[in-house]
Amino acid sequence: MKPYEPNKLPLENLDYKRLFAFVGEANSELARYDGLLQGIVNPSIMLSPLTNEEAVLSSKIEGTQATIDEVLEQEAGIIKEGEKYNDIQEIINYRKALQSAHKYLDDRPITLAFVRELHKILLNSVRGQDKTPGEFRKDQNWIGPYGCTIEQATFVPPNPFQLLDYLEAWQKYLEINDIDLLLQISIVHAQFELIHPFKDGNGRIGRILIPLFLYQKKKLSKPMFYLSSYLESNREEYYVRLQNISKENDWNGWIEFFLKAVTAQAISNNQKVKAIMNLYESMKKQIHELTHSQYTIHLLDAIFDKPIFETMDFVRRTGIHKPTAMGLLRSLKHENILKELRPGSGRRAAILSFPKLINIAEGRQVL
Repeated sequence: MKPYEPNKLPLENLDYKRLFAFVGEANSELARYDGLLQGIVNPSIMLSPLTNEEAVLSSKIEGTQATIDEVLEQEAGIIKEGEKYNDIQEIINYRKALQSAHKYLDDRPITLAFVRELHKILLNSVRGQDKTPGEFRKDQNWIGPYGCTIEQATFVPPNPFQLLDYLEAWQKYLEINDIDLLLQISIVHAQFELIHPFKDGNGRIGRILIPLFLYQKKKLSKPMFYLSSYLESNREEYYVRLQNISKENDWNGWIEFFLKAVTAQAISNNQKVKAIMNLYESMKKQIHELTHSQYTIHLLDAIFDKPIFETMDFVRRTGIHKPTAMGLLRSLKHENILKELRPGSGRRAAILSFPKLINIAEGRQVL
């Protein structure tokens, strides 16, 4: 099988008549979601459940098997073992890459150097660390059943000698504004996946870039719109649609799928964000009535930011005097707002969880 030769960007001969309705609906739902985002005072805290979900589900597409609960438990000190531990480390790296990208983009554009830095964070000290983190591949690779030869491959990415030319053309396309930004990001994402510039981690980097592009282009007020929930639920079609670009040059089918994903995810995110905001407001009232504490907001922000936590870590993060903090936590535990996952013993601190928020993040309950 010959290496794939990517299309020149911007694309020509798209079926705009076919795509027009999907573009309109996706833009409308994303604008509604962004309206909600703009009303959130502390998005990094309030939307940390969505960021955690994105890290878990984008990694799950690549084969990891860990839940949001398990990631939060490990970070709080309930250490998992074996493959589960490795999966969780990959998810934590994904979240670190997302968070560092947010800071970077406040005053700089997406560049190839930036993409390489993200990749370095993603593969730091995890499986794939032997696959040149932060470096574009210098070898020909291919995709197919385990152990297959290049002739048996289902997809052969561009050859490494032309890789940089294709990536520079891709970066130039990022800099312009195509006819519609959602249509453009669908092309940006697919072209990156088809160029397949790294030995490992291409899918995750490609998905991280979706909200970053929309934020850079001012389509989002904050880089917090994550598509992996939809893509993971529709994983088979996701791969088939990408494959059909290389096999049949079917860009229209891919773009339609991507725009439907944006529409569905924006609606879902709207529901989750409203549920999180409603929970925050009801908890603020309930905790204040329960404790009459001046630290209600400190306490609330801390359990939203880390819904599974060690009690001493809670004291450090909030800066509340230890006896006061422990009293507040006891009150919340007594009212079943917090649940004990591990009791304190000697010098070992207790670990508590905030189940209502975790249920929203995991999609088990939308209030």
